[in-house]
Amino acid sequence: MQDFLVEITTEIPPDVPAAEVDRRRAAEHRRARELAATGRLFRLWRPVGEKRSIGVWRAEDEDRLYAEVLGTLPLWPWMTAVVTPLQPHPNDPGPNAPGTGS
Repeated sequence: MQDFLVEITTEIPPDVPAAEVDRRRAAEHRRARELAATGRLFRLWRPVGEKRSIGVWRAEDEDRLYAEVLGTLPLWPWMTAVVTPLQPHPNDPGPNAPGTGS
């Protein structure tokens, strides 16, 4: 699986009824848990004081990231995303980094 850094900004159109927004947000929560359980959503953060999110998402390639992962989010029609493919860095101190014995 390929890792992607994804910055997402959600802009809900002003004419969308509050009940529809609430319904989609609840569905978004469920879908995020499903994607996390399958390893597609690895980590997710929200910068302090901001409404955008920054996360590490996983897919076989960028096309599948859009089609099978991000595109399945209930709020996706109202989202814009900046996607950056990632690769391991030789100095990564993570548990699976080269030279850690893992």
